[in-house]
Amino acid sequence: MTDARSDLRTRGIVPAVFVCAAAPAFFVAEIAWLGWVLLALGIGIAWVIERGRVTASAPSLTRDLSLVALGLLVVSVIPLAAELDNLAMLRFTLALGGAVAVPYLVSRFVYRDRAISFPWRAHRRWGRLQWGWLVAVLVLGWLILPFYFITSGVYSNWPVVDTPDLIARLFVGVGAVGIWDELFFICTVFALLRRHFPDAVANVLQSIVFVSFLWELGYREWGPLLTIPFALLQGFIFLRTHSLAYVVTVHLLFDAVVFAVLVHAHNPGLLPIFLV
Repeated sequence: MTDARSDLRTRGIVPAVFVCAAAPAFFVAEIAWLGWVLLALGIGIAWVIERGRVTASAPSLTRDLSLVALGLLVVSVIPLAAELDNLAMLRFTLALGGAVAVPYLVSRFVYRDRAISFPWRAHRRWGRLQWGWLVAVLVLGWLILPFYFITSGVYSNWPVVDTPDLIARLFVGVGAVGIWDELFFICTVFALLRRHFPDAVANVLQSIVFVSFLWELGYREWGPLLTIPFALLQGFIFLRTHSLAYVVTVHLLFDAVVFAVLVHAHNPGLLPIFLV
């Protein structure tokens, strides 16, 4: 039984890679049909590998990959370029919210399992290491992010924010997307992949999806040098803390610096707190 399960896990990497590779097809190359083909291949190969086990009560790779695919398909229906008008913010809300809600509802009420959950708090307090990392995130963000956004010019991928209304909209948008990132990439994609693969493998696979989304959102040029380690660290931190609250806090602190840098880049002198 153990050998059979190990063999299934080894062969299951191929369809999982196909499904996760749909993310760069959708969000980096922006070739929708290629993303559809990769999703279909991944789920189809998983179904062939599992055969009769697809409908078993035990975790099914086919079912779980279909949940990841559903989320990716929902997100892919909208352009992810950052915009701050009412229609764009509504579009983001519906698409990103649906990408979390649809897989969750299908898992719970169609597949009748609890593959997706949102463990807000662990049953232990944050220690010195956790609090120290929160401080480190702020310091590292303050040192690195202005240099990245301004010298690469990627700040122009976000709209100009030169009025109080636009600045407030940017603040809400950056924070909301940051929270969604953890709900989808960690609590949905990563959690589903962990049911079938070692944590390290699942973390690498979820980072492919995570970084691809951030690329279309605007983190381009040499941004992956920052977003890849960030995605992997968020997965690792979640494994250590089992706390959605903590990974969301880390992400929101990071995004608070992103927000400040974007305001600074579009309005030089308004926030004279950075070195660049």
